[in-house]
Amino acid sequence: MYTCAANDGANTLKQLMFPEKIRSGQSGILTYGITPPKATTMPERVAEIAGRTLQRLVPLDIDALIVYDVQDESARTSAERPFPFLNAPDPYEFASQHLQALDIPKIIYRPAGKFTQEELAAWLQGVAAANFHPVFVGIPAPDYPVKTSLPEAYQLWKKHEATSVMGAVTIPERHAVLHDEDKRILDKAASGVSYFVSQCVFNLDYAKKVVEDLCNTCREQQITPPTIIFTLTACGSEKTLHFMEWLGIHIPEAIKADLKNADNMLDSSVKLCLDIAEELATFCAAQCMPFGFNIESVAIRKDEIEASIYMVNEISDMLAAKGIRQAIALNEDKTNHADLSYPQRTI
Repeated sequence: MYTCAANDGANTLKQLMFPEKIRSGQSGILTYGITPPKATTMPERVAEIAGRTLQRLVPLDIDALIVYDVQDESARTSAERPFPFLNAPDPYEFASQHLQALDIPKIIYRPAGKFTQEELAAWLQGVAAANFHPVFVGIPAPDYPVKTSLPEAYQLWKKHEATSVMGAVTIPERHAVLHDEDKRILDKAASGVSYFVSQCVFNLDYAKKVVEDLCNTCREQQITPPTIIFTLTACGSEKTLHFMEWLGIHIPEAIKADLKNADNMLDSSVKLCLDIAEELATFCAAQCMPFGFNIESVAIRKDEIEASIYMVNEISDMLAAKGIRQAIALNEDKTNHADLSYPQRTI
């Protein structure tokens, strides 16, 4: 069993600091997002994957780990899914059974509409006991039969608000069409949601517009804005690029062309993500918006996973250089960033 006892003091501090950072509106939050292994994975292989995940994550300067719920969204669109849908274990069960050695806060996604209020109440009890934090997400398709609405789920969470912070999802692409994401965010914030994790950002203008409109609305209504955590994902192949678009992520044509024509798409996408992070950090710091970044690692390819680790370290350093984030020293022999450099690769 992989352990991380040497980090207990710093990580216990992180357990306390993450909710406080969210509640106090501190910028510079860093999270890392993963999905559980597919449901057909043999138990010994699941344990092996979890062990490797822990080894990668222990040295990182992150505030929390996000574990996504995997849903089949094929009914949302008539377009063919680029990759076949593969069921995955419940993210809470995976995190509680295999990732507890990583003693930092876990953020667990949960589609509220798939469960009864009784089921959600019991789930929240377990989440609170484990010092995890929920992010309630919507249903996979508009015609999906809803058992519990998001407002009802938020009300159930109220029992745990003294020890938990609740998150939700924001979609810049939706704001570009409906122009009401700022109101959606503030309606959810009024129900207790204190931070929002964005869909993966490739269109910088879309993300900036959400921030600008949300800040304007908050100033008009004289209310404090919640935190937005922007998700960034490296892309190493045209098939992955196509899958991102299938998921509803808008990739501007110029960026798409640059990635497709690059000698190494993965390297180019990493540079793009770092540029987006730099520009968003500067933009949000000039606005009213507390912000952070979520580096997503949902690929199974080693080079893409290594790229995500590199991005975490680079963004942590960038935020520190701007005076936005102060890293917690995990231990004296923490792996040096120079040892985590991201080499050039041919995919």
